[in-house]
Amino acid sequence: MTQQPFSRPGAVDLSALKRPAAGAPPAPPGGGAPAGGASYWLDVTQENFQATVEASLTAPVFLAFHSPTRLAESTQMARDLAQVAEEFEGRFLAGLVDIDAQPEIAQAVQLQAVPFVFAVIDGRPQPLIQDLLTLDNLRAAINQVMQTLTTQGITGRHQPRQAAAPASDEDADGEPPLDPRYAPAQDALAAGDYDAAVAEYERLIKANPADAEAAAGLAMAKVLQHTSGVDAAAARAAADASPDDLEAQTLAADVDLLEGDVDAAFARLVELVRRTSGDERNAAREHLLALFAAVGHDDPRVLKGRQSLASALF
Repeated sequence: MTQQPFSRPGAVDLSALKRPAAGAPPAPPGGGAPAGGASYWLDVTQENFQATVEASLTAPVFLAFHSPTRLAESTQMARDLAQVAEEFEGRFLAGLVDIDAQPEIAQAVQLQAVPFVFAVIDGRPQPLIQDLLTLDNLRAAINQVMQTLTTQGITGRHQPRQAAAPASDEDADGEPPLDPRYAPAQDALAAGDYDAAVAEYERLIKANPADAEAAAGLAMAKVLQHTSGVDAAAARAAADASPDDLEAQTLAADVDLLEGDVDAAFARLVELVRRTSGDERNAAREHLLALFAAVGHDDPRVLKGRQSLASALF
């Protein structure tokens, strides 16, 4: 596997392809959704390509380029990636690109051979895999990649291409029952033991990097840990006095978030990303992505914040 650092700028220019009509969503997979109604892969065409790339603002998109005529095994590997995407339940979206049917896309990314998998994260494409892998090896490689992304605060989740049937297992109050896996972490949060809560959530994520609930819990536990005992007014005053100070700005953003001013927290870090570079910029970006996870990736403020972050990055 050839894996590039996720923090570097995009390696290819995907902007040459025609943008679809506004509001047009990616087409559903040609093979249909699996049992249960959820599907986290799609066949990519020139018409839905841009929308698929834009979906990476929510969570990673892995584009698998294949050719059934040039190398049939590459098509099987693309299908295997779709299977792994289902196993990760939306932690990434698999886009299958048949270069025989979509030569314009292959030309736009300057594709040299198949198989080839690009990772697209926050709109930025990165070469990921250019070897022919078995299903087991592909699953292991993707698991390693997702672990790396989780540690970087990239914990979003795609909505299924087709909605799954609503769950019926609710308690008497109409709420889903508490998953016992999260009980130790939630008990620690209730007791104000934020260090223990962080440790519990990290344990859950180590066991299952695709656990979006644990990732969101970890993000919030870290915010609580970071702001424990902090004077909110003093934190904001320090941030106002040092607009380029990473530590001051991230602390103030966490304070903003806890006090309910989510937009201000996001705006503070977006502006820090816009003004900084190198390691500081990447740290500000990762902290902002963690706050996105803490708030919830379906929240309209997060969707707006991701658009602002993409604008700041470019």
